[in-house]
Amino acid sequence: MRHEQEFIDGLYARVDALRDAAEASVTEALAQGDTPRQARLERDIRVAERSRLLAALNAVDGSLCFGRLDLADGTVHHIGRIGLRADDAERTPVLIDWRADVARPFYLATGHTPMGLRRRRHISTRGRRVTSLHDEILDLGDTTRTGHEDPTGDAVLLAALNSARTGRMSDIVRTIQADQDRIIRAPHRGVLVVEGGPGTGKTAVALHRAAYLLYEHRELLAKRAVLIVGPNPAFLGYIGEVLPSLGETGVLLSTVGELYPGVRATAKDTPEAAAVKGRAEMADVLAAVVRDRQALPDPVVAIEHEREILMLDDGLVNVARERARAAKLPHNVAREHFEGHILNTLTELYAERIGTDPYDGSCLLDAGDLTQIRDDLAENPEVWAAIDRLWPVLTPQQLVADFLAAPDGYLAPEDADAVRRPVTRAWTEADVPLLDEAAELLGEDDRAARLRAEREREQRVAYAQSVLDVSYASRTYEFEDKEEDDPEASEVLAAHDIIDAERFAERHEEADHRSAAERAAADRTWTFGHIIVDEAQELSPMAWRLLMRRCPTRSMTLVGDPAQTAEEAGVGSWDEILRPYVEDRWTHTRLGVNYRTPAEIMEVAAAVVRAEDPGFEPPRSVRSTGVRPWARATGDLPGAVAEAVGELTPAEGRLAVIAPRELHRALAARLDGVTAGAEPDLTRPVVLLDPRQAKGLEFDSVLVVEPGRYGTSDLYVALTRATQRLGVVHTGDLPKALADALA
Repeated sequence: MRHEQEFIDGLYARVDALRDAAEASVTEALAQGDTPRQARLERDIRVAERSRLLAALNAVDGSLCFGRLDLADGTVHHIGRIGLRADDAERTPVLIDWRADVARPFYLATGHTPMGLRRRRHISTRGRRVTSLHDEILDLGDTTRTGHEDPTGDAVLLAALNSARTGRMSDIVRTIQADQDRIIRAPHRGVLVVEGGPGTGKTAVALHRAAYLLYEHRELLAKRAVLIVGPNPAFLGYIGEVLPSLGETGVLLSTVGELYPGVRATAKDTPEAAAVKGRAEMADVLAAVVRDRQALPDPVVAIEHEREILMLDDGLVNVARERARAAKLPHNVAREHFEGHILNTLTELYAERIGTDPYDGSCLLDAGDLTQIRDDLAENPEVWAAIDRLWPVLTPQQLVADFLAAPDGYLAPEDADAVRRPVTRAWTEADVPLLDEAAELLGEDDRAARLRAEREREQRVAYAQSVLDVSYASRTYEFEDKEEDDPEASEVLAAHDIIDAERFAERHEEADHRSAAERAAADRTWTFGHIIVDEAQELSPMAWRLLMRRCPTRSMTLVGDPAQTAEEAGVGSWDEILRPYVEDRWTHTRLGVNYRTPAEIMEVAAAVVRAEDPGFEPPRSVRSTGVRPWARATGDLPGAVAEAVGELTPAEGRLAVIAPRELHRALAARLDGVTAGAEPDLTRPVVLLDPRQAKGLEFDSVLVVEPGRYGTSDLYVALTRATQRLGVVHTGDLPKALADALA
C-alpha cells in the first residue's frame, strides 16, 4: 500500500507540473494583448491547444491510475486513464493509457491464458489516496503473496455494481470485461451493431469505444470529430462526464432534435404524427412539395418592358423549367439555370417585337444588341418578380412549415390530419429530419456569398499590396545613396522581395480556432469520422437518412435493443435500418450479461415481455440482492407515491419515480425537492421521469407508477432501471403478467 501510494503521489506531482505549465502558457499568451495578426494567430492556437490539455488533465484528476500489470519477465506497467511520461531526456512512460496495446492483458488475461502476466492488480483510490488493492494471481506456480489477493477476481466489479449512483454515468475503465473489450477495440471502419438487453453495459461500451477510436485514429478523427447521438437531453446529461473522465473532450453529443443548426426541438408530436413524419416515404413527399413550388403561369405572366408587354405562357415557362430540372441540381441552385432560360426567352420575345424587318421578317439586331437587351431585362424588377413567383428561393424552415400547415394532397387524409398544425416556430424532434431533407432538396444559392467573399479577398490583396509598396519605397529611399559605397546593401531582402500581395493577404486571414466538434455543431453539411448511436432501434427511417448523410464512409457503431423499441416511428430491425445503405455489409455482436439489474428484478421484467414473446431470453444477471420487487394498490395515488418514496429513497444514491407524463404535476406537488420536466436534474436524490426519459438511465431504487398505462416496451424499460430495489404503485389492475410475477 505504501509503495503504491508513493507511486500515485509521483503521478500527481507530474500532472500538477503539467497543469501549472499549461496554465502559465495560457496566461502568458493571453497577456500579450494587441499584437500583429500573425502573432495573434500563433497565440490563439497556443491557447486552444493548452486549454484542451488543461481540460483533459482536470477531468482525469480522480482515479488517475487504477491498475498494475506484473509480467513474468519482471516488467511492471501501471495502467491509467491517460498516458504520462517522465520529464527526462528519454520521455520514459510512467503511466500507460488503458487504450494502448500493452494494457490489453489487464482486460483479457485469465489463468488459462495469462498473456505473459504474473499478477494483475486493481488499485482503488479516493481522490489521491490509495484505499485498497486487489491482486489476481495468473501464474499459479508463483507462490509470492501480498495479502491483497482476490480469490475470485470479482471484488472490484461487484463493488462498482453495488456502489451508490450519483445521477451521472461513471466510466467502466477499471472493470471492462473481455467481451466488452473486444467490442471497444473492434476496427472502426464499417457498421458495427452492438445489441444488448438492459444493464449489459452497451452504452458504456459505446462511449469507451469512442475514446478508444480517438486514441487509435487521433489524426483522422480529431479533424472529422466523433458524433454520439442519444435519445433525449436527460440521457446526454447523464453520460456527459464519461468521455472527459477518459481524457476526451472533443466529441459532439447530440439528440436528433439538435442536429439541424439553429433549430432546437422543443415541441412534442403525438405518436401518430411522429410515426407519419418518420416514414421513408416522406423524402418523396417533400420532393413533390418542392416540385410543386416550381410553378407554371395560370394562364400567362405579363411583363412590361420599355412600353412593350411581354407574355410568358405556360409552354414557354415549362421549357425553362424542364431545362432547369434537367441540371439535376437542388432547387435553389438550379434557379440560376431557370433565370438564364427566362431571360433568354424574354430577350427573344422583345427582339421579335422591335427588331424584325417588316418586309422580309429578318432580324435587324446583332449579337451586341441582343446582349444589351438581355442586360436591360436583368435590371427590370418585373422580371425578377415573375421569376420569384415561378421559381421562388425557399428555406427549409419555410418549406416544411408550409407543408405541415397544408399537407392535403400529399398524404392520405388520416395522415394529413395527424401532422397538420398551424405555421409555428416551435419544432419537434420528428421535424428535424424533415428540415434536413428539405435542405438537401433545396440547396443554397451561394452566389451572393461567393461574390462578397471575393470582394473581401480583393480588398485584403489591395491592402497587402499597399503595405508592400510602402516597403519598397522605404527600401529605395534607405539604400539608394548607400549602394554606390556599399554594394552589399542592394542584396538586403525586404518583404516585397520574398512574397507577393496574394500570399501576404492569405497569411492575414482570420483562422477558425474552434474544435472540430464545435465547428461540426454549427455546420449542417459536416461529415463525421465516426458516429455512435445509442438506442438506435428507436430512430425513424427519416432520422437514419439524416445520419447517413453525416457519415458517407458509413463508419458507425449502433447500440440498442429491439425488445425495448417504444417509438411508433422506430424501425426496430437492424436489417431494415441498414439494408438501404450498406445492404448486408455490417457486423452484429451481442452482449448477454446483465451487470445492472439484480436477478429478482430481471425475473419480473422478463415475465412481462414473455407474455407477448414466449421465446424471449433476457440477459443473464450476474448478481442477486435477495430483495424481491413489490406492488401496492391504492386509492390515493399521490399519497401512496409519497409514502413509497420515503421508504425507497436510499441514504446514498438516487431514486427514480417513473410515471405517465400526465401524472407528473400531481405527483410533484406531493414530493419535496423532486425535479421533472424535459431536462430533469438527475443528481437530485429523487427524480420524476416518464418511461421514455428513463431509457438508458439507472438508479439505486425505482418506483413504477400505474404500469397498466404503459405499453410492453415502456414497461420493460421502467422495470429494469433499478440496481437494488423496485416498487410498484397502482390504482387500476396490473397487467396480468406483471401481477403473476409479483405474486
